[in-house]
Amino acid sequence: MSKWIDISQPLNNKLAHWPEDEPFHYETPVTKETSGSVNIGKITTSAHIGTHVDAPFHFLNDGKRILDLDIERYVGACKVIDLSDFDEINAEALKTKGIKHAERLLIKTALPNKPDRFPKEVAAITADGAAYMETLGVKLAGVDTPSVDRISSKDLSGHHALYKHDIYILENVMLDQVEEGDYELIALPLALEEGDGSPVRAVIKPIEER
Repeated sequence: MSKWIDISQPLNNKLAHWPEDEPFHYETPVTKETSGSVNIGKITTSAHIGTHVDAPFHFLNDGKRILDLDIERYVGACKVIDLSDFDEINAEALKTKGIKHAERLLIKTALPNKPDRFPKEVAAITADGAAYMETLGVKLAGVDTPSVDRISSKDLSGHHALYKHDIYILENVMLDQVEEGDYELIALPLALEEGDGSPVRAVIKPIEER
């Protein structure tokens, strides 16, 4: 029987973060020695740290928050594809994979999985790429980069294009050691009622033929 594969970036104090954003920090201010009974940890972090999802409120003031989103989108069959030969995730690149249908799409790019290094640039999802995903039935797109847009982007055209086509966003998945193919995905966000994003524990398992 296939085992679950963890494709999450481990949350630790060395984890790279968006410039000027809140880094992840963990400490244990209460220890068993001082309390007499337990250790109690404390974390401070951006909602967009490590492997995470974006809610529309991240880029739209009237957009839905995390707890408004459809939880079903983050659980179910997914397809992993490798587009590391392409500089952007557009319709032309996606068409090379001959996909007929995929509700969840995880995209491997040329960016190495190095969680302690923030990249200077990434392969972005284009407007025509998002439109083509909709024709395939995609409801969630995941990338192995900190953003579906270029790092320097201010208009976040990829985020808006995915929103226009009703496609949820998952970022910073770890796919370097994952083969292309069909998998089951679990990438549940925390129940952050007002959240514009949320860290997730993303795992996949190969779908076995029956």
